[in-house]
Amino acid sequence: GAMSVDSITDLSDNASKLLEALQLSHPHELDPRRSLGKKKMLSLNPITRQVPRIVERCCKHLETHGLQTVGIFRVGSSKKRVQQLREEFDQGLDVYLDEHQSVHDVAALLKEFLRDMPDSLIPRELYAPFLSTASMEGPAQLATLQLLLFLLPPCHSDTLHRLLRFLGEVARHAEGSRGPDGREVPGNKMTVSNLATIFGPNILQKEKPGEKDAGALNFEDSAAIILVLQRLIEHHQTLFTVSPEMQRHILRRLFQTDPDVIDYLLRRK
Repeated sequence: GAMSVDSITDLSDNASKLLEALQLSHPHELDPRRSLGKKKMLSLNPITRQVPRIVERCCKHLETHGLQTVGIFRVGSSKKRVQQLREEFDQGLDVYLDEHQSVHDVAALLKEFLRDMPDSLIPRELYAPFLSTASMEGPAQLATLQLLLFLLPPCHSDTLHRLLRFLGEVARHAEGSRGPDGREVPGNKMTVSNLATIFGPNILQKEKPGEKDAGALNFEDSAAIILVLQRLIEHHQTLFTVSPEMQRHILRRLFQTDPDVIDYLLRRK
């Protein structure tokens, strides 16, 4: 009687909601070479990433070509070239970004995608809870942020983790350094604070773009958004790692509610 399904849509309506919590991808198990094919359904495999192609391609391009670019995400781009790239991705074309693409165009495309998502990367119903963590400090703040991250849909969770990992890499190259040959390597000047200021309003949105008052944030909300995103960038590796204690708690609960799922998960592991 063990379950044998590959998608949440294959499960009956009374299947445990805890399955959704188990879909957080573990950072150490992610394999970028893994092929997802054209399957659209949400996989129950906890090591399958659900990151939009446009996000993965933009992050990879900027990690390869843009980490030493001064003012990345601040310098203007070509609206025409960005629009062309956007249309190619929208058409489902296999867009290949190489060294010939402008770093600033790709950076602008990534910002536009996050800004214009139908539902923001952190869903709007979680806007207030995430902002409330800005008034917390220390371990309590991080513990609360982690529990909120567990509430994200799998594709949002995986995409946010990929983005935060990328932003952390950008921030690590903010200051200048010296290469192996002793030459000075310029920093990009994009600190965690600068990145949080730019990406915060795109990730944490109170209203949909274009709606009334969508761009009218008060000072308190703006400051809170920046602070929350700073914490997410600084601690993303810890926040996205499910502790052994939490895993045991979930497995004990599943054993009581859906014992067949335990066998399924162990076979998948």
